[in-house]
Amino acid sequence: MIKRKLEIVVISDVHLGTNGCHAKKLLNYLNCITPKKLILNGDIIDAWQFNKQYFPKQHLKVIKKIMDMAADGVEVIYITGNHDDILRKFSGTAIGNISIVDKKVLKIDGKEAWFFHGDVFDISIQNAKWLARLGSFGYKMLLLLNKWSNSLLENLGKEKFSKSNKIKNSIVNSSKTINTFEKVISNLAIENGYDYVICGHIHHPKMEIKETKKGQTLYLNSGDWTEHFTALEYQFKRWKLYQYNKDKLAPFFVDEDESDLHVKDLIAAITVFKQEKHL
Repeated sequence: MIKRKLEIVVISDVHLGTNGCHAKKLLNYLNCITPKKLILNGDIIDAWQFNKQYFPKQHLKVIKKIMDMAADGVEVIYITGNHDDILRKFSGTAIGNISIVDKKVLKIDGKEAWFFHGDVFDISIQNAKWLARLGSFGYKMLLLLNKWSNSLLENLGKEKFSKSNKIKNSIVNSSKTINTFEKVISNLAIENGYDYVICGHIHHPKMEIKETKKGQTLYLNSGDWTEHFTALEYQFKRWKLYQYNKDKLAPFFVDEDESDLHVKDLIAAITVFKQEKHL
């Protein structure tokens, strides 16, 4: 099977270690592509909800897959987010083809692209982190309930339904908050002369040209792998918003090494990383 070759792939908000994460779908997607650069734009591992008693094999296989891609020559850029902010103490670290940063600016075919997760522009995160964590826990439980109900609906032959998405969309200020988030980020990108601004955080996949009197920029949001299952792809000098459930370029599954993977393997990998960091 021929994998799709891409210049850049951006994924964010995977939330490994939580019930809401659809690791198998992400693994399928990663197995169908060969990018030159893989940008992990925050909240890949959910340290806020991390529990060593819950880290399924599929979640570990995603980490293994990313490490294998790096070993095969793919440049992996891990941009920290709020749920994996524990990694910000390692910002600036590079091991092999994997680097950890808080933000990144890349020159792409003569145009400048500004990458960051986006939580620095979220007032609820900056001013009330405890409230944000409480909201994160509630959202996690909502996703778990959503998964159970969809499993029942699927067995009954009925259409799936996203309770979490419906509740989020029903909040009066939800669209206003998203619009404000996009406007602030886009305006800053335009003022700084960036042709592209790429973020995640709000779980709202989007690709749209934003304009002001000072110019324009292409706003890109990579979405998430808890509900929307989306990624950003760059090839042939253009960006594409990939949608796992709708895209005609359907991913295929490539058999992976079925050897046992446990949480102790993840802890061992993190320990090695810390030791190398201090060398």
